[in-house]
Amino acid sequence: MFDLTGKVAVITGSSKGIGRSIAECMARAGAKVVISSRKQDVCERVAQGICAEGGEAIAVPCNVSRKEDLENLIAQPMETWGRVDILVCNAAVNPYYGPMATMPDEAYDKVMNSNVKSNFWLCNMAAPLMEKQGGGSIIIVSSIGGNQGSGTLGVYGISKAADFALVRNLAVEWGPKGIVANCIAPGLIKTDFSRALWENPKIAKGVEEGTPVRRIGDPDDIGGVAVFLASKASRYMTGQTLVVDGGVTVKEPA
Repeated sequence: MFDLTGKVAVITGSSKGIGRSIAECMARAGAKVVISSRKQDVCERVAQGICAEGGEAIAVPCNVSRKEDLENLIAQPMETWGRVDILVCNAAVNPYYGPMATMPDEAYDKVMNSNVKSNFWLCNMAAPLMEKQGGGSIIIVSSIGGNQGSGTLGVYGISKAADFALVRNLAVEWGPKGIVANCIAPGLIKTDFSRALWENPKIAKGVEEGTPVRRIGDPDDIGGVAVFLASKASRYMTGQTLVVDGGVTVKEPA
């Protein structure tokens, strides 16, 4: 049910953190994977590591805010393997920390373009190819921030809430053509993206004590969920958001 042998997976933001874990987990499940981030050298290192373990991977550098880069990201696996079965939109940015009232327009545009428009573009590029193959799976890595208000990460949360709506609409539009689309909404995960939070002893202690499983998440906690969503095990599931946060959002306030 969880075997991905013969499938081709494209994962954005996969040179480190959650994206890298998803790529490595999918490769172990048998998928051929495309490693992508802005820098060629770091992508190559991750791809080589997967190949050294017996998997198949190629590196395709991509700035997700550039449409031509996204087109190339889809074209390369088609040229190499002739198909795209799984798309994971993981890359995201957050250049601003503070109240929305003082957020510069440039920062707002960067968040919405990189976190929402790029996903919209990429899904529309990949889905027609999946349809021709008889189906596929689209996964967007969102955040529990899409369900919460924040005094410092407001627009980031808005962009992540848009992911929830995007997969619902993708599910309706592409479901009749054999394509499922779902979101993963992680809580705090130990990645470079969130380093300022989990490296702060006071914040880390507070998060651990306030989380039912009593720890901060690791990237592999998300990688396994992505394999599930890409596999036959989730074939009757679409338009949904899986919250993976150690129970933070179901715990009653202190």
